[in-house]
Amino acid sequence: MIRPQNVKQVLSRHLLTEGFDIILDMDRSQGSWFVDARTGERYLDFFSMYASMAVGYNHPGLLRVRDRLGQLAVNKPSNSDVYTTAMAEFVDTFARIAVPPEMPHMFFIDGGALAVENALKTAFDWKVRKNLAAQPGNDAGSQVIHFRQAFHGRTGYTLSLTNTFDPRKTRFFPKFDWPRIVNPKLTFPLDAENLAQVKTLENEALGAIEGAIGEWSEDIAALIIEPIQGEGGDNHFRAEFLQALRQLCDRHDILLIFDEVQTGVGLTGKFWAFEHFGVQPDLLAFGKKTQVCGILASRRIDEICCHVFQERSRINSTFGGNLIDMVRCTHILRIIEEQRLVDNARVQGELLLAELQKMAAEFPHLVSNPRGRGLMCAFDAPDSHTRDQLVKAFFQKKLLLVGCGSHSIRFRPHLVVTSAEIAQALDIIRTVLRKGDFAQLKIRQDPCLGSGT
Repeated sequence: MIRPQNVKQVLSRHLLTEGFDIILDMDRSQGSWFVDARTGERYLDFFSMYASMAVGYNHPGLLRVRDRLGQLAVNKPSNSDVYTTAMAEFVDTFARIAVPPEMPHMFFIDGGALAVENALKTAFDWKVRKNLAAQPGNDAGSQVIHFRQAFHGRTGYTLSLTNTFDPRKTRFFPKFDWPRIVNPKLTFPLDAENLAQVKTLENEALGAIEGAIGEWSEDIAALIIEPIQGEGGDNHFRAEFLQALRQLCDRHDILLIFDEVQTGVGLTGKFWAFEHFGVQPDLLAFGKKTQVCGILASRRIDEICCHVFQERSRINSTFGGNLIDMVRCTHILRIIEEQRLVDNARVQGELLLAELQKMAAEFPHLVSNPRGRGLMCAFDAPDSHTRDQLVKAFFQKKLLLVGCGSHSIRFRPHLVVTSAEIAQALDIIRTVLRKGDFAQLKIRQDPCLGSGT
């Protein structure tokens, strides 16, 4: 058996191991607390595996089903064509707790990028069939409107959409030249000057979209956006802008796709982030906290016949989502519902954001642009180097945080986080900011700063 002290040595023989310099203790980690298996030291985790862990480590509600999960792990069925009572229980629970009634169609797969990929395929299929029905021989429908600083994944289609500040994610890989639009992100505090600037950017973005529609016309199948851009810098948009996107998509027969792989399942204080904005997407990609990934589709898909949810094997995969992930998700959703964790995210997020705003006033030379919805919070450091130094200093004080965008630090607590834990994290941050010796830290390449997901 490999000892914790030897884990990185063994892995580094075959893998790049420049992530966190800690080894997860799968037994002793608890709630919001990550335990290093080598030392037994506890870290307050406001990283949560890139927002993928909903209810923390070793939640009692999940520990109670360990035997069931182990039993199911012996066999891995191909869920797409071989069905089980466990899968049916998951789908029934998912439909009841997670699925908006306006979105009856579901598809499951492993990976958030693959969820987005299949949302795009659904849109291409829909648009081409619409064009063929209106004009035989017109098989246009291959363009996707997307935004600057978006992160939609690292797979074939999604590479053409991803364009964050880190070029390593897409450099040298072939990409489609799809219309890319300025992202009219908000700057906080949202005073009159900042509001005027964002309205100008919104008009520029909407004008550029109209221009792309004028150029590509019936070839545009979809418009995709993260309701809050995560990896690109925790960029927020006004409800009025997202509503305008909905109206454009309605007028021009374009499917509106919301990528909620990161923003979904309670993080923002509502189950889905789009619920904040009074906008209903046509397709919604989900993942991370659900453990199993996939897409939901509205009845707008039914405007055509033989769409991908009706015609066999148009979208598919061998495993159709992992059964173990489905069963785990079943219980995660029940925990979220029973413990009212979406409400907890809203309440604790309001506390976290209020304290970040105070911090910006206290340390204006180091903290600016505090922003957030629910627990999805962030602030800006003066530059990327300072941001990286801060993240390293927080790590040394046993607080796990990661960066995003060019110079931001993002907060991704578990949905079970308490006000006491938020206070403890803020105390660590204030201690580092007051001391100011983080500038002397030496940082190797990407030391626990986040690989962008």
